[in-house]
Amino acid sequence: VQLQASGGGSVQPGGSLRLSCAISGFTSGAHAIGWFRQAPGKEREGVSYISSSDGTTLYSNSVKGRFTISRDKAKNTVYLQMNSLEPEDTAVYYCAAGWPSIPLIGSEYDYWGQGTLVTVSS
Repeated sequence: VQLQASGGGSVQPGGSLRLSCAISGFTSGAHAIGWFRQAPGKEREGVSYISSSDGTTLYSNSVKGRFTISRDKAKNTVYLQMNSLEPEDTAVYYCAAGWPSIPLIGSEYDYWGQGTLVTVSS
């Protein structure tokens, strides 16, 4: 079971990035997928979630309206489209898989990918 996050980079405030979480070893639809981030000196924060069953999505208040999570079952990949990026979005972003009872809590997830760095700066 592997999750591979990619798509990070440097962008100016107001810009956009799309992160990808490629899943191998199981079908992406078998697990819920969460995106988390951790900025330097800060605790890990749950950003977004998509359910394994009906595609229900959740977002943290800090990204609601700017980020969109989606799943491509054919490609076994989950995406996080990030628009209107702000310097406060700078962090290492991780994707995780599991069956969380509380979707935006990292300890509820069983499998983690390596992170991808997003830097928002002018």
